[in-house]
Amino acid sequence: MHDKILREDVEKLIEKLEPQIEEIEPQTAEAEEYYSNMKAYIEDSKHFMEKGDLVRAFEAIIWAWAFFEICHDLKMF
Repeated sequence: MHDKILREDVEKLIEKLEPQIEEIEPQTAEAEEYYSNMKAYIEDSKHFMEKGDLVRAFEAIIWAWAFFEICHDLKMF
């Protein structure tokens, strides 16, 4: 039961973040680095989901969201 809920939560977070990430156009090398990290964490999250490691999948998507929020707040994108 908990696995199903966690999987659904991770899937929702990925579905919400991916379209926002695709709209980003990094303007600096620093912004490009954060952008690359966000995309990598999303891919890591998907990889962990496929392997059934839902805790790591959740952790990875949370890191992607954290980078996104920080960059947004600092107006890096």
